[in-house]
Amino acid sequence: MSTEVDIFVNSSRTEAYEAVADVRSMGKYSPECRLVLGPRGRAETGRNFVGINRKGPFIWFTWCRVTCAEAPERFTFDVSTFGLPVARWSYRFTPEDGGVRVTESWTDLRTGRGARVTELLGLLFTGTPARRRAALNRAGMRTTLLRLKRAVER
Repeated sequence: MSTEVDIFVNSSRTEAYEAVADVRSMGKYSPECRLVLGPRGRAETGRNFVGINRKGPFIWFTWCRVTCAEAPERFTFDVSTFGLPVARWSYRFTPEDGGVRVTESWTDLRTGRGARVTELLGLLFTGTPARRRAALNRAGMRTTLLRLKRAVER
């Protein structure tokens, strides 16, 4: 499963990229992420961080690793729990007349060995069955991108 959402932002690619690559600020944009414990400023490839997330009464932690930090074009990180792969989140920053098109994408990495365990953990921690995750993420991505837009637009 995967999905993506995009939005036009009236700012430079660099400004939009820096806002996303500062992973500690993700709690300001994402409707699920409440806090990030990790590097200050721009996170580079190979950096790890912990996401503290909440949806309704559910609270959970994720372990994340930046897998691609190509300023100002692309920023990607992988999410795992208890050493099992969960998801890949990626942001692309494409120049467009007067600004930048920011595309957020999500790919479910719960496949192969351990997939059933990871799906069960996802249900227990988030209250969301795997089959509903893409739709829930699309809605969350729209919120994230709108908040990012408000934060960086001129």
